[in-house]
Amino acid sequence: MDKGALVVQMMGDSSNGGVGAAVAGSFSSLRAYGRALAQTPRRLARRACAATSPGEEMSRVRARSGARMARRLRWHDLVGLGLGGMVGAGVFVTTGRATRLYAGPGVVVSYAIAGLCALLSAFCYTEFAVDMPVAGGAFSYLRVTFGELAAFLTGANLIMEYVFSNAAVARSFTAYLGTAVGVDAPSKWRIAVPGLPKGFNEVDLVAVGVILLISVCICYSTKESSVVNMVLTAVHVAFILFIIVMGFWRGDARNLTRPADPAHNPGGFFPHGAAGVFNGAAMVYLSYIGYDAVSTMAEEVERPSRDIPVGVSGSVVLVTLLYCLMAASMSMLLPYDAIDTEAPFSGAFKGSSGWGWVSNVIGAGASLGILTSLMVAMLGQARYLCVIGRSGVMPAWLAKVHPRTATPVNASAFLGRPI
Repeated sequence: MDKGALVVQMMGDSSNGGVGAAVAGSFSSLRAYGRALAQTPRRLARRACAATSPGEEMSRVRARSGARMARRLRWHDLVGLGLGGMVGAGVFVTTGRATRLYAGPGVVVSYAIAGLCALLSAFCYTEFAVDMPVAGGAFSYLRVTFGELAAFLTGANLIMEYVFSNAAVARSFTAYLGTAVGVDAPSKWRIAVPGLPKGFNEVDLVAVGVILLISVCICYSTKESSVVNMVLTAVHVAFILFIIVMGFWRGDARNLTRPADPAHNPGGFFPHGAAGVFNGAAMVYLSYIGYDAVSTMAEEVERPSRDIPVGVSGSVVLVTLLYCLMAASMSMLLPYDAIDTEAPFSGAFKGSSGWGWVSNVIGAGASLGILTSLMVAMLGQARYLCVIGRSGVMPAWLAKVHPRTATPVNASAFLGRPI
């Protein structure tokens, strides 16, 4: 039911003591309050299924933010944000697990399958973002299709997901940075706090500093944040291309079909058959998470009908190509049953005489990937918070857009609190 029609119906009911009367005078007397409580299930059911229209989301609801977000992003900005959001540290971990436990060298096909699934999902986000270019992403799409309850549950899950994942990724930045400079970073750069449970008693000052720095950047300007992301992503992709080239140069094509221990592990390009390839695809799909955050930038895209499809879909295609090449190079470096599941790329080079320095390069590249994925995730989370604030589910203070920076400053600053 449309929310406007629901309000009209409720107002119309006020003359006969229906829902409208309960809303208008729920606290006027004890009897009125009891009557309102009795009507709560019916009113909640109506509100849960009430859906807004796309036009309402783009006009009246968006007006609650005050100033408008600036439309300054183009398709290449979205491609850069998509690359930065997806190509993080995940690929450096999931590749090893999927290869060793499930797909073997066929992990290349696993990445292709996962990339196709991500592309189909990206098409869905693209269609919604073009028809309704607002910053709410999945929250807004569900609000206009299934109603407020589905949108509320989705928004709560998204916010929780971003908070926990950003905290974990920020802390992993310390470890990867330590690998790049040859320092045991977790033990040297984290401060133990006495009195707290073990495992929760270390303050990661580097992670806190990174979060605060990114928060300042996304508060200042979306376009400048995109430029910073483009620079970091370009350097990160250069690191990845270096890893790919080194893998093909140092690798051996025989490792694609020959295990290290033929007596205990099957050989071939698909050692565990089609089931292993699809199980591997399910695992490596985690490496594609991040393209959905690009759809939250739809309100700041200059030409949504052209830039969003190219930006979102193009970034998924490029990431799929990079992932397949990375998986192939790693499979050539070592037999699949000799790959380190926790650090497959750096572990492969550490075992090579005279090539241990490459693991430091991998640590540096992964650190840059963490920075870009954090920036894109925080840009997306700030816009989710802004639109959820517009809906009234969260405080309206979060929905305000600063007239000078044209960014949701309150939501962005709220994200910058120490983790």
